[in-house]
Amino acid sequence: MSSIDDLLAIMAALRDPDRGCPWDLQQTFATIAPYTIEESYEVADAIDRGDMPALCDELGDLLFQVVFHAQMASEAGQFGFADVVTAICSKMRRRHPHVFGEAAITDAQAQTLAWEAHKRAERAARGEDDRSILAGISHGMPEWQRALKLQKRAATVGFDWPDVAPVIDKLHEEIEEVRDEFAAGANPSRLTDEIGDLLFVCVNIARHARVDVSAALRHANAKFERRFRRMEQLAGEEGLAALDLAGQDELWNAAKREER
Repeated sequence: MSSIDDLLAIMAALRDPDRGCPWDLQQTFATIAPYTIEESYEVADAIDRGDMPALCDELGDLLFQVVFHAQMASEAGQFGFADVVTAICSKMRRRHPHVFGEAAITDAQAQTLAWEAHKRAERAARGEDDRSILAGISHGMPEWQRALKLQKRAATVGFDWPDVAPVIDKLHEEIEEVRDEFAAGANPSRLTDEIGDLLFVCVNIARHARVDVSAALRHANAKFERRFRRMEQLAGEEGLAALDLAGQDELWNAAKREER
């Protein structure tokens, strides 16, 4: 049975200037960051598939990313893995006074509000002077996720639709505005603006429906891929390219019927 110390030793060996791996030695925080994001999504994918062995494997890959960043920081004299562990332990205790202290929290919603209050206090203690309710929302996350964070944060002060019905009305309004931009000549800048509004409303609908946006989109992607591959099978040797759109659409509908 290996321990975290074994993993740290492996990482140190990979980054050893004399005997380490050339690829690992070339990496920086910036070049590793995309792999960290990718591993996070692979964890989510394993969860979606209910594949526990894969989840165990992917969590290991994600942990390795944390160790990789900590090793590079240690080499630069910034911090080490032990500092990362200390920081997160301190933060979890600090932000859960109802568990590790005497505070009382009645439900998950109250904890969410308390969590945000703790984060605001921490930002103030660091000398950050942004007092907006939207302060601290990272620009480094995927934009759909940032949209969700912005909406949730605004909702904490009551800036929110009362239910999903007016959000759906807003969706139809945004669709018409996109349609109008196409009719007016499809100006790229205007389309970027209007399609952005449309996507923002879609995220809002998912939030009101308590549907995970990322999971919903992964499900849609998987469904499209599954049906498209079945179309290719149904098309046979001639292939989809030999069919016109009507013929392809007929195969698409056939693939859909097979799933019912």
